Amino acid sequence: MKAIALTRYLPIDDPQSLLDVELDTPVASGRDLLVRVEAVSVNPVDTKLRAPKAQVEAQPKVLGFDAAGVVDAVGPEVTQFRPGDAVYYAGDVTRPGSNAQFQLVDERLVARKPASLDFAGAAALPLTAITAWELLFERMGYALEGGGEGRSLLVIAGAGGVGSIAIQLAKLAGFTVIATASREDTIAWCRELGADHVVDHRQPLAPQLQALGFDAIDAAINLADTDRYWTELGELLAPQGHVGLIVEPSGALKIGDPYKAKCIGIHWEMMFARPRFRTADMGEQGRILARVAELIDAGRLRGTLRETLSPIDAANLREAHRRLESGRTIGKLALAGW
Repeated sequence: MKAIALTRYLPIDDPQSLLDVELDTPVASGRDLLVRVEAVSVNPVDTKLRAPKAQVEAQPKVLGFDAAGVVDAVGPEVTQFRPGDAVYYAGDVTRPGSNAQFQLVDERLVARKPASLDFAGAAALPLTAITAWELLFERMGYALEGGGEGRSLLVIAGAGGVGSIAIQLAKLAGFTVIATASREDTIAWCRELGADHVVDHRQPLAPQLQALGFDAIDAAINLADTDRYWTELGELLAPQGHVGLIVEPSGALKIGDPYKAKCIGIHWEMMFARPRFRTADMGEQGRILARVAELIDAGRLRGTLRETLSPIDAANLREAHRRLESGRTIGKLALAGW
């Protein structure tokens, strides 16, 4: 099968950083689906895993998480899917990735793709949707239906992949959503997705929020720089508020006052935790994706795909990584077709 892989960890401008290779097609066993991959999307985690370091791989290493495709074969313990089903998923950080024509994935992490989206549109959703859903509705504990009524939520980096879904899910839950963005195109994108207000993350947040009538906010999700906003968020959050984080800090965080004094909940979200540690509830990710597909097909959520590159090959994947590393992408970028 065709695949895109690496053996060395190089800058993305090096043509050897991602290579077109031929690999054996894997065989489904246990609860695995063998999926014929039709489209993939890229996420910051892909670029971080590929980032330059001295390590060398003895065998080609395939990266990639988000994918949509068609079930080609199933393992003997599979009960939820059969060959021919169109599916989407975010995969497992401990296994070979989605940048290949065929991929093995545990059925518990998979759902049928939204019928109203093509494969590229579906591939743009899983990782970001699971991350935003788990953060808002599981880690923070808000309810999808009405959990945000009368509450405010600050979304730092609203125009990114996770932010683009988080804004929409928060609006469904009833939050007043304040997103951060700094360019005309990212501001417009956040407003299109339903943000009630947009503030500039390059400027101090408190004066901008006060000008909008917010002396405090009930919850915040920081999808960008954990260190940069830590002190400011501690001051902005209301007593018994919540802060959600997805980016590893560069150093130690002071989690005492004002966080302690206000009894603020601090919530880490890592969507790979369930498959990585084979938790008893790892099937919840498949259920989340099934619910997201229902919301998409009902018109309550919209896709976040902004651009598709074709075909899926090393040159286009390098270009996708390059764009992500620029820090200027909006929504999601996908690759489709081999």
